[in-house]
Amino acid sequence: MEYYHLSRIIHQQAEKFGHEEAIKIRNHETRTWKSVSWIDFSKTIITVAEALCHIGAKPQTNIGIYSQNRAECLYVDFGIFANRAVSIPMYATASIPQISYMINEAEIGILFVGDQWQYDNAWETLQGNNCLKQLIIFDKKVKLAGNDKNSLYFDDFCSHKNRNSQDIISVEKRMKSANDDDTAQIIYTSGTTGEPKGVVLTHANYKAIFKMHDIRLDYLPQRYLSICFLPMAHIFEKAWSIYCLHRGCTLAICSDPKEIQTYVKEVKPQAMCSVPRFWEKVYAGAQEKIEHSNFILQTLFHHAIKVGKKHNLDYVNQGKKVPWGLRIQFKFYNQIIYNKLKKVVGIERGLIFPTAGSLLSNTINVFLQSVNIPIIYGYGLTETTATVSCFPSVGFEIGTVGKVMPDTEVRIGNNNEIQVKGGGVMKEYYKKPEATAEVFTEDGFFRTGDAGYLTEKMGIVLTERIKDLYKTSNGKYIAPQQLETRLTNDKYIDAAIIIGDQKKYVTALIIPDWNEIKTYAKTSDIAFETEEDLCKNPNIIELYGGRIQAMQNEFANYEQIKRFALLPEPFTIQTGELTNTLKMKRSFIAEKYKDVIDRMYE
Repeated sequence: MEYYHLSRIIHQQAEKFGHEEAIKIRNHETRTWKSVSWIDFSKTIITVAEALCHIGAKPQTNIGIYSQNRAECLYVDFGIFANRAVSIPMYATASIPQISYMINEAEIGILFVGDQWQYDNAWETLQGNNCLKQLIIFDKKVKLAGNDKNSLYFDDFCSHKNRNSQDIISVEKRMKSANDDDTAQIIYTSGTTGEPKGVVLTHANYKAIFKMHDIRLDYLPQRYLSICFLPMAHIFEKAWSIYCLHRGCTLAICSDPKEIQTYVKEVKPQAMCSVPRFWEKVYAGAQEKIEHSNFILQTLFHHAIKVGKKHNLDYVNQGKKVPWGLRIQFKFYNQIIYNKLKKVVGIERGLIFPTAGSLLSNTINVFLQSVNIPIIYGYGLTETTATVSCFPSVGFEIGTVGKVMPDTEVRIGNNNEIQVKGGGVMKEYYKKPEATAEVFTEDGFFRTGDAGYLTEKMGIVLTERIKDLYKTSNGKYIAPQQLETRLTNDKYIDAAIIIGDQKKYVTALIIPDWNEIKTYAKTSDIAFETEEDLCKNPNIIELYGGRIQAMQNEFANYEQIKRFALLPEPFTIQTGELTNTLKMKRSFIAEKYKDVIDRMYE
């Protein structure tokens, strides 16, 4: 297969697939989907590229995109690549200080914005800013500030009056002179351990991941439908979506991640990258269905899962021939159990569901594999253009985050740190030579900051995030993610954070799943008016205490939670506990809930 520069890839696909569907876009008013063909996709990119050239974009100019997922984000990305310029995606939820930091460091002069909230933030940032000069707005419903002479609606930006013959010539020359060493994107990390760092990714990085994924995912058809719902500012969704376009797949764009369940049922995707939280909810829903079924159905469900596990994990995954009797049972349950479960979610046509971003518990992973949901669990970082490892089609190992990708070297360094070398590894951190030097070894391996080990089959087992590792006052080391993942498997727990660094024992802050716990309270005749009432109720506290104790039996005594507190408010991006990638800001949470934490150690 030939691997094209990102400035050419959509135009090559347009020649190949013509009027076939490239993008699906949902009309929220009519609740219908419309299609964009490869030819129209290609034409729009050229229009955007010429308009960008017209307003001053030059090779390696940094251009920002501050929006929720939209087809326009793709048009702009590839229009930027056509100019040999650099795309800098920003999370739709990013605050004014966050976008200001990126705009100032990357000297962004042109910023594309999505809706009213993003425009308002960008407009406030523009005031007195020496870098930002031009806002281009995707949503025609956005109301401009009264004195705004710096903004342009996207449709007007694309009009003929903003392009001329010289722009056409310039873009053609830039596309012909584009090379693999050009910077394609600068993607900023979430900044959980300090100020955000801009990860510089080149076109060569993308070519490398195209090749390694084609080798690993060689069982996939050439074309399929993938739904895009994780933020395009996240490397996982960004890299997966661009890879899908490289394959010639159709992308259905989900602009509101809260509506993903509706979107999935409407388009019935064959592929979708997601974080473990999505599958945790699927698992919880299935367990609730089983729990509330009669004895006969419960027995049927449990046997179906047992059969699926034996068929998929003990035989198919091991490359063994499936016995005739087991094959018949599996086919039977696939029709009456597995497919019905998948139809409820909308994934009955599923071919591949890449999953990464945080720990996926073995229990949930095994369940999903057993009911024939094609989860491909993996591991990667922004600095590695996403994937370092993922499950192969057969021979994957539960307990790992997959097998090391082709053309990628992984070794274990000091403190059991996972270190990576390969074509997907970033060029550098933008304008941060000291930080860049710190994360590369003398022989060119990238230091991930994650600890783990390699299996005989080159599977990666993650043990902890080195910087997140806690040391109790007794000198014992605690890996909080493992406990947190175990806790959030429980249907009554929405989120949890472990406390224990320099403490004499381990404690936890728990966010209840309010739908589940309110239902429990009502069926148990527990009176309450507010969430805070439930958090203080002795019966509810006793319920959580028992469930937490049962979940941590496999942990050493010094790792086990000795006390916990229920919190009435969720962790959110807006209130500061979560980053834009939904990772917990541990130091912020520890400070915000200092009084609560201190009481657990009295």
